[in-house]
Amino acid sequence: MKEVVARAVSDPAALVGRMGVPDKPGVQVLHKSPELTVINLMWAPRQITLPHDHRMSAVIGMYEGREDNMFWRRVPGATGFQIEAAGGHALGAGDVALLGPDIVHSVINPLNRISAAIHVYDGNFLEIERSMWNAETLAEAPYDRNAVVQGMPVREHAG
Repeated sequence: MKEVVARAVSDPAALVGRMGVPDKPGVQVLHKSPELTVINLMWAPRQITLPHDHRMSAVIGMYEGREDNMFWRRVPGATGFQIEAAGGHALGAGDVALLGPDIVHSVINPLNRISAAIHVYDGNFLEIERSMWNAETLAEAPYDRNAVVQGMPVREHAG
């Protein structure tokens, strides 16, 4: 997966030419099956997500702007598992990252413009149970898409 995504984002201008200039935040579903989900994710300027997990491997290929990932690790807490900071990684146009199935991360678009990336998951990412973590207490809770991505719209690919 990583090699295919790396080829796709190796020429960001060509990918923008094919996908179109990202003009609004959202999640565009390009492919969804039990084995694979491919989305075009467009982050709003200065958008921040809560820490969350994917529970499957993912490859992120940036083709526009930047995405700063903060990684977290699970640790025992007073009310079950909590998280603590465990590093980070910034991605710019043309960069690719592989996230394992146990990764917990939060994301920031630090720019004053939309950032965009192709995300490929090795399963049906849109229909699984996942977790998110409270920004203040770092306590785990069931995933709430609207809370994590601030109501970012999901739209199916039309072509």
